[in-house]
Amino acid sequence: MAKTSIIAKLTVKPGTRPELVEAFKPMFEAVNAEAGTEVYVLCLDDGDENVAWVYELYSDPDAMASHSGSDAMTALFGAVGGLIAAPPELNQVSPVLAKGLSI
Repeated sequence: MAKTSIIAKLTVKPGTRPELVEAFKPMFEAVNAEAGTEVYVLCLDDGDENVAWVYELYSDPDAMASHSGSDAMTALFGAVGGLIAAPPELNQVSPVLAKGLSI
C-alpha cells in the first residue's frame, strides 16, 4: 500500500497559539507509540501568528485511520476546541518524492 499524508492548517483565536502548542504535547507522546505514524510535525506559521500547520505521514491508510480514531485524537480535539477560530483545513496528499523520508 502507498503511504499517505495529511497537511492540516489550524487557525486559532488571537494570542492562543502558545496554548495550542501545549495542547499538542500529549499527542506527541501518543504518536511516538503509533507504529504506522512515521512523521508528525507541528509547525508555526512565520507569517501569521494565529496559524499552525501539522504535517503527518502514515505508512498506509489504515495507520492514518487508526491515528484519527485514537483516544489521543479525541483528547486533542477536546483540548483545542476552545482555541480554534476556524474549522481545520485538512488536505490529504500522496507523497511521491522526498529527501530524508522513505516513501
